[in-house]
Amino acid sequence: MGVSSTSLPRLSFFAALAGILLFPRHSVCASQKGTDTDTDGVPKYTFMQDATSAPSISYYDYIVIGGGTAGCPLAATLSQNYSVLLLERGGSPYGNPNITDLGAFGEALSDTSPTSPSQRFISEDGVINSRARVLGGGSSLNAGFYTRASPQYAREAGWDGRAVNESYEWVERVVSFQPPVQQWQSAVRDGLLEVGVLPFNGFTYDHINGTKIGGTIFDQYGHRHTAADLLALANPTKITVLLHATVHRILSRTKHTRKPVAHGVVFRDALGTRHKAYLNRGPANEIIVSAGALGSPQLLMLSGVGPRHHLKAHNISVVVDQPMVGRGMSDNPMNAIFIPSPVPVELSLIQVVGITNFGTYIEAASGANFAGTSTRDYGMFSPKIGQLSKLPPKQRTPEALAEAIQLMDSLDQAAFRGGFILEKVIGPISTGHLELRTRNANDNPSVTFNYFQDPRDLERCVQGINMIEKIIESKAFSPFKYQNLSAEVLLNMNASSPVNLLPRHRNASMSLEQFCRDTVMTIWHYHGGCQVGGVVDPDYKVLGVDALRVIDGSTFNYSPGTNPQATVMMLGRYMGLKILTERLAVDESK
Repeated sequence: MGVSSTSLPRLSFFAALAGILLFPRHSVCASQKGTDTDTDGVPKYTFMQDATSAPSISYYDYIVIGGGTAGCPLAATLSQNYSVLLLERGGSPYGNPNITDLGAFGEALSDTSPTSPSQRFISEDGVINSRARVLGGGSSLNAGFYTRASPQYAREAGWDGRAVNESYEWVERVVSFQPPVQQWQSAVRDGLLEVGVLPFNGFTYDHINGTKIGGTIFDQYGHRHTAADLLALANPTKITVLLHATVHRILSRTKHTRKPVAHGVVFRDALGTRHKAYLNRGPANEIIVSAGALGSPQLLMLSGVGPRHHLKAHNISVVVDQPMVGRGMSDNPMNAIFIPSPVPVELSLIQVVGITNFGTYIEAASGANFAGTSTRDYGMFSPKIGQLSKLPPKQRTPEALAEAIQLMDSLDQAAFRGGFILEKVIGPISTGHLELRTRNANDNPSVTFNYFQDPRDLERCVQGINMIEKIIESKAFSPFKYQNLSAEVLLNMNASSPVNLLPRHRNASMSLEQFCRDTVMTIWHYHGGCQVGGVVDPDYKVLGVDALRVIDGSTFNYSPGTNPQATVMMLGRYMGLKILTERLAVDESK
């Protein structure tokens, strides 16, 4: 079956097979069982509490580590029939306008305090990045674009098409909306069509070559909806959500067993108090790691599942010598061009996407972010969040960022009038690796992405930049460009000072290659580290360890769709249903 947002089945394949009751087919509202709201309409789940209130020892049928984009829908689904503990190392997204309001985008990402909902890290490549530390995971921090994976992606993953569609639909009833496309995004859309990124596919969640308007997790009022909202569909009598609960180790036993069996976790609350949670007795109970592309391989290593030599170097007892843990790390490289506008533009995040036939995606964002801030901001391309393309990656030091922010704050408001058109490489082919720095689960691991190591990635970046140049020079985009600023001049303005893009007629392709290398940024789509076939099997069970799975973006060989969050949420729901179905079949056979 293909994956399409049209002509969807009315009943889940898994539900039809196993007789599992579907959750309500309506949006989350305050009256739903297990959800209260305060006077501001902020959801307050009756089953959510701070980890400081947790008992020293507790027991559950399922323990899900990570209340992120995959963990929330997974835990909500499993709680339909079984007791579930969801452990989230961060806090709640609710009541924080820096998370919930579109106009404040970037504020949470620029917060580098120890309690920030985002934890900044710098890859060994020198590119500044962030990982989520909040309920809802990346869906609580990202630019909001919602789009599905392609049917081919689902087939290659071995997923059932009907179940995939139903799982997407379950997510979409709660968190996705059609964006209001205004002048800037319309000009980018029409520019894409004018330069040949055809056909125009209108508004759709589907992944189709051409130009389209995708979904968004921001509603009509500019309020963000996240994976955490899907917890309103959980069974409140069977789920416990603990906030500020950092898991330090997965416990396993080997005595009298053919191979190690995961049976509990050790976590600490915000005060540093140690707690343990164990699986109830039962052959089908499991621990599921959904801690993200950095957190999941890191936690496996800290628990003794990883490359033997690396674990020994950190004095970690080896449970399973698993050399592929931490391998295959990838981040979709992004390069962007800022185009100053002679006329005011709206504040917008990603809404329109051009899916090219040569391996890059073209997207755009516009408008300076002044809402709720005392200083000027470039939104998702702000040096405040580490997106400083004016300097090559390893020159983006804290001092350089501070200097850029100071300069930005001194500029006239007119300098912020305009927007960015970006390209990002599909795939990518280049991959890297992740290793532990310390044995502290709160510390970032070391990660290398090897941006543009494979020349085919660099070639696709150059093609993407060429496409952006054509859009800038298109008739459709002309109202938003100063006529004396050619695309070539804009490239020079956006390049770091050591890069000489001129003269273009001499060695132009090499110049653009250097532009790609020097201005590369993240778009927060990093993945890998626990990939299917290397670390987990097609059912996401960890190879060599029983009762342990990994279900999140760390299992991906390449990022799904143009933006992964829809598929990560879908995967949580999909695998939750699959686990329930398989378990019901086992129970009925007894």
